[in-house]
Amino acid sequence: MYSFKNDYSEGAHPRILNALIESNMIQEEGYGNDTHSQNAISKIKELVGNENIDVHFISGGTQTNLIAIGAFLRPYEACICANTGHIAVHETGAIEYTGHKVITVDSKDGKVTLEKIQEVLDFHVDEHLVKPKLVYISNPTELGTIYTKEEVKTLSKFCKSKELILYADGARLGSALCVKDGNLTLADMCNFTDAFYIGGTKNGALLGEALIIKNENLRQEFRYHIKQKGGLFAKGRLLGIQFEELFEDNLFFELATHANEMANLLTKGLEDVGYKFLINSPTNQIFPILENKQIERLEKKFNFYIWEKVDDTRSAIRLVTSWATKKEAVLEFIDELKK
Repeated sequence: MYSFKNDYSEGAHPRILNALIESNMIQEEGYGNDTHSQNAISKIKELVGNENIDVHFISGGTQTNLIAIGAFLRPYEACICANTGHIAVHETGAIEYTGHKVITVDSKDGKVTLEKIQEVLDFHVDEHLVKPKLVYISNPTELGTIYTKEEVKTLSKFCKSKELILYADGARLGSALCVKDGNLTLADMCNFTDAFYIGGTKNGALLGEALIIKNENLRQEFRYHIKQKGGLFAKGRLLGIQFEELFEDNLFFELATHANEMANLLTKGLEDVGYKFLINSPTNQIFPILENKQIERLEKKFNFYIWEKVDDTRSAIRLVTSWATKKEAVLEFIDELKK
């Protein structure tokens, strides 16, 4: 059984494991003050072209979203996101648990539009309702679609004009940045958002995300929030070493490119056989529509999620490729469909 369920079924890239082993017996400071974490922070600052930012390493995406959004908002403030957004669907009410309402807006492609944000602002006009303050986006979205550079720039300008915080979930950011013919960069993400994070867990690391906070008003005493929420690792070096290695010799981007290439190969193979897709995704998540009987046969050899019922006889499945996906497995899946 080969799994296309997610992009974290494998452990970590061998270079990361080797780096952890080689540094294992060298004593370091705790809580992210080690030389590896500080070196990784320097690399990230150089990549985004901004020294005036804070970088924090946190264990996972849900923890990062919970700590960041909980810290950024006042008790009566809320965040806006697409109805498919991770914080609205797949985080067990983590944001609501912090006391902040998640206001969802309808979206067919997983993206938030200016029109939908404005509708929320027009409705929430006084102190009898929560105050929308943060716009949450993920790039790629939960449907594998991406925000272009121009779209992020436009969102940024709009949010500034409305005094809204623009926050980007980057669990699969590598995949979005490495889309063929894409023009969005890490520097753009830093320039156009108040805060965002770079996902390591889903791009070759054992675990870990790198949260970048640009907005000075959001940076103050943030480590207190991390500690209070249980996210400040005593052995912070374990996270720092991984990002130090990921941003050495472009490894981070090479791994994301491989994941995209395997997804593109799957997409082409499916298109050649004549299959349609629920949505057009250029990243490492694709959603082909198959006959239910075909899905049952494929499930005997492959693991994947059935995403959505299309009609009485067909459903869309989700196939996810990773930094470690074997080309042979992709070709085998296509061959099975041809049979």
